[in-house]
Amino acid sequence: MSGQKWNATAYAENGRFVADLAQGVVDWLAPQSGERILDVGCGDGVLTQRIAQSGAQVTGVDSSTSMLEQARAPGLNVLQRDATQLDFSAQFDAAFSNAALHWIPREKQPLLLAGIRRAIIPGGRFVAEMGGLGNIAAIRVALQSVLATYGIDAEEDAASFYPSPVDYTPMLEAAGFRVERIELIPRPTPLKTGMDAWLRTFRNGVLQKLSESDRETALMRTVALLRPVLCDDADNWTGDYMRLRFIAIAV
Repeated sequence: MSGQKWNATAYAENGRFVADLAQGVVDWLAPQSGERILDVGCGDGVLTQRIAQSGAQVTGVDSSTSMLEQARAPGLNVLQRDATQLDFSAQFDAAFSNAALHWIPREKQPLLLAGIRRAIIPGGRFVAEMGGLGNIAAIRVALQSVLATYGIDAEEDAASFYPSPVDYTPMLEAAGFRVERIELIPRPTPLKTGMDAWLRTFRNGVLQKLSESDRETALMRTVALLRPVLCDDADNWTGDYMRLRFIAIAV
């Protein structure tokens, strides 16, 4: 994931909106009591816990030690796993993921999806939401422009993947799923702690390639570029989010 490092404290402060806005995809999952559900990229476990409140038996997986420590605090069943190297076999009735799949580069998506398909039983469902085509487009263009002056390709280094339904449907089908529903959903998102904090949280892997002084200058320049399009006169910032949400059935 291109050096991106997750800090559970910073994420809770600057990225809690990710879980707060996820009720729609949880509703699509519609977890039932007694179901065995795999939460891929569970992070700090906020949604894992929400799903478990249905009575489902939820297992969360994530690669971040910091996030998993936070998720274990309330007693959730979470494991440290690379999402492209899942080692489950028909152990779950359903798989779920929110805001995690887009951190896997395009070339590793087949490994990711194959592992999820192996993990769930035939007829089981895979319900997920991720960044979709056009996600944070203005932010990415501004950061790309600024970091190019330092010889850094921000898009390549971030290695994020934001597909359209046309992109992702055949990937799911190739992994052994039948796509039941897939939508691209615009979601302008208030950034309550501002753009600088967002960049430090969600693009730290790229920004850490700069010296401290260059990093501060780059952040200042990026924020200045974005202010006319993503910030109102009252200094309220909005992220230009686009989400891809789907239900796919294991065949």
